[in-house]
Amino acid sequence: MSDRPSFNLHHVHVFASNLDLSLAFYARWFGARVVWDAPYAGSRNVFVQIGVGRLHFYDQPPRGEGRNAFHHLGIQVDALDALYERMRDDGVPLRQPVKRSADGAYLMVEAPDGVLLELFEPASERRDALPGYYV
Repeated sequence: MSDRPSFNLHHVHVFASNLDLSLAFYARWFGARVVWDAPYAGSRNVFVQIGVGRLHFYDQPPRGEGRNAFHHLGIQVDALDALYERMRDDGVPLRQPVKRSADGAYLMVEAPDGVLLELFEPASERRDALPGYYV
């Protein structure tokens, strides 16, 4: 019997109307590293790794309007305030400043194709309360 779980959320697949723009955005701000780039099912597909998480991109424009079935992608970051300042100084549209609570801090940012990102930094108490959940 294996200790490996039967199920493991592996990735989210995102449509990209300008694939190179999307890849550049995630590489610049979150260190996304391309691990696979090839045609699959009639379209260019690119797999990127961000820390221990993964995003996959279709070289196709989003279908329909809005975010479809998901609200946002959450990306845990270190030094959220410093990232906010770098993004602001680089001209990334930031609607609001970093929000804070006892659980930590977060910032909502729009990525290419209207993908909403929650950039968050959990407080040390939150990390301690959920061991193994946060990186």
